[in-house]
Amino acid sequence: MKTFILVLQVISSIGLIATVLLQSGKSAGLSGSIAGGAETLFGGKKKGLDDFLAKLSTGIAVSFMILTLLLSIVK
Repeated sequence: MKTFILVLQVISSIGLIATVLLQSGKSAGLSGSIAGGAETLFGGKKKGLDDFLAKLSTGIAVSFMILTLLLSIVK
């Protein structure tokens, strides 16, 4: 049982890393405002994918925390 939960936790950690790295960064500062304006003018990023990845990473993070708690309980 412990091995199965550990394997699920490793899979969820890899999925969490992948979804966080696939998300686009939030632009900040003066260069971000200039680039952000150019992206909206020329068609830029799609919000649908960013929203999906944010929800997916939240779900994977919750499952990672639950699996971590289960691993600490199961001996």
